[in-house]
Amino acid sequence: MPNRDHPSATSPDTIYANPLAEVSRFTFDERVVDVFPDMIKRSVPGYATIINMIGNLAERYAQANSNCYDLGCSLGAATLAMRHRIQAANCKIIGVDNSAAMIARCQQVIAADSGEVPVELVEAAIQQVAINNASMAVLNFTLQFISVEERLPTLSAICDGLNPGGVLILSEKVAFDDEPHQQLMTELHHNFKRANGYSDLEIAQKRAAIENYLIPETLDAHRQRLRQAGFSSVDVWFQCFNFASLIAIK
Repeated sequence: MPNRDHPSATSPDTIYANPLAEVSRFTFDERVVDVFPDMIKRSVPGYATIINMIGNLAERYAQANSNCYDLGCSLGAATLAMRHRIQAANCKIIGVDNSAAMIARCQQVIAADSGEVPVELVEAAIQQVAINNASMAVLNFTLQFISVEERLPTLSAICDGLNPGGVLILSEKVAFDDEPHQQLMTELHHNFKRANGYSDLEIAQKRAAIENYLIPETLDAHRQRLRQAGFSSVDVWFQCFNFASLIAIK
């Protein structure tokens, strides 16, 4: 059994292992917090690579005397990746999440970490947080949970708050216009989850929980919106099945 007193302790994800009479909408509550590292590792292909690269990009793009934002920080994986690689002087990381349970556990994770870059955690919807003097912002599988109508204003506010040369890393589950390709990517993703120990029941119930809540879009839609928001250079740097990460430069 994991040691629950340790901030990095995690349990195996069994939330959807048993048949549920009614599958409620997915929420980032205490149950999910307890299993989140296991859930994300077994559900998102390439997640560790994306987190590692966020650290590399922070080393490259973090500017002295600026802020770096982790928007939708959950338990702080991207925050820690940035914290351990930033070389620029007088940087500050601001992690934002609207889940009280996530922020509470993330506070413990950050407190136990030995990194020296200061971190401020804010419990709020990312649409409500002003982005100021930023050299880097991360939306790591966050935008997909925001209503489609709010996505452009959110990205425009981020771009406005970035300094010249600043970057946004946008990681998302994506959709495809071509239906056979969409079906193929879905099947490959489900096979990935099966290979990581999820049953067909777990896959089906999790899918029902996020349906009409996690709204994926095509890569072209993301590219066009990022350019409309004011970014001058936009493209994909990572993709595996129906998961991708884009880098947008102001």
